[in-house]
Amino acid sequence: MKRRLVVALVFLLAVGLCGGLIWFNFFRDKMIAQFFATMQPPPQTVSAAKVEAMAWTPSIGAIGTAKAANGVELAVQVGGVVKEINFKPNDRVAAGKVLVQLDDAVDRADLANVQAQVKLAEANFARSRALASRGITAEATFEQNEASLATARAQEARVRAVIEQKALKAPFSGVAGIPRIDIGQYVQPGTVVASFQDLSSMKVDFTVPEQRAGDIRLGQELRAGVTEADLPFKGRVIGKDPKVDPKTRLVSVQALIEDNKDGSILPGQFLHVEVILPEQPNVVTLPQTAVITSLYGDYVYTIEQEERAGQQVQVVKQVFVKTGRRRGGSLEILSGLNPGQQVVASGQNKLQAGSTVKIDNSIDVTKLDTTKLANGQ
Repeated sequence: MKRRLVVALVFLLAVGLCGGLIWFNFFRDKMIAQFFATMQPPPQTVSAAKVEAMAWTPSIGAIGTAKAANGVELAVQVGGVVKEINFKPNDRVAAGKVLVQLDDAVDRADLANVQAQVKLAEANFARSRALASRGITAEATFEQNEASLATARAQEARVRAVIEQKALKAPFSGVAGIPRIDIGQYVQPGTVVASFQDLSSMKVDFTVPEQRAGDIRLGQELRAGVTEADLPFKGRVIGKDPKVDPKTRLVSVQALIEDNKDGSILPGQFLHVEVILPEQPNVVTLPQTAVITSLYGDYVYTIEQEERAGQQVQVVKQVFVKTGRRRGGSLEILSGLNPGQQVVASGQNKLQAGSTVKIDNSIDVTKLDTTKLANGQ
């Protein structure tokens, strides 16, 4: 009897213990699930920027080709043997300096002969004029001597012109290139001697779409540079074609950059050009890094205050926007935002609508190179 009682008690204790374990496991799982269901993720650290209405200076970007405002391929006008080469590569030469001298010994001998003929013709003409004034000589003889004098002077002028042509002079002040001839070489008329460029001022030829041709005016300011991020050279528009190229639908434009005394821009070099248009007030802008592009459109994360668990927290909301023009690191916002709103400028890759955030603006992303940001640098 006692043994049965002990067995019953042990059985009851075992059943109670098993039931308690089952209840504890159920309670534990329920509490864990409830904890994770109500647990708030930690706020993500992001940088923020304010939507601003600012004065906007629009521009037209293009790619241009530089050329010297004064630049030629120097060539001889007449044939002959090269006697002297009076320049070296990259010499700065003043206007009028003789760069190449062809052998003109024969021409100078011809000049001495012609000058003697001129003197004889002048003497005959003076004698005929004196006799004609006294009515001693015939009028025909006087006219013949006058014509002979004119012919002799014309021959002298011709020989002098040939001699002048055999001395190739710098047409303007500039920089000489590499000589393409040698002393003693016989050159034909039109043989190129060297490139000669005035690098102090440069012209830039570029094109704009026909839709923007009406925005281009003579005298408009522009900036130019070797890279799009750095446009240190200032210039102005000096010409625009009065027609559209029917093949490319582009309009050709020419600008002048007057400050290139250090020779930073070379003829033939590609340049990034930005034509400055009139300033526009109250344009809503954002840093380009704040806008995310998706298949559904461009959007940003706005930062707003919200109460959660009795505390004020900063929460992000997804807002779709319509974007416009770009300039530097700024982007025009046509619709979707109002000035004064705060948006996430960086760190969006770890956010979703409703996420809580913490703002850290120790690094100003608006001052960073957007090209490097796009490349992950």
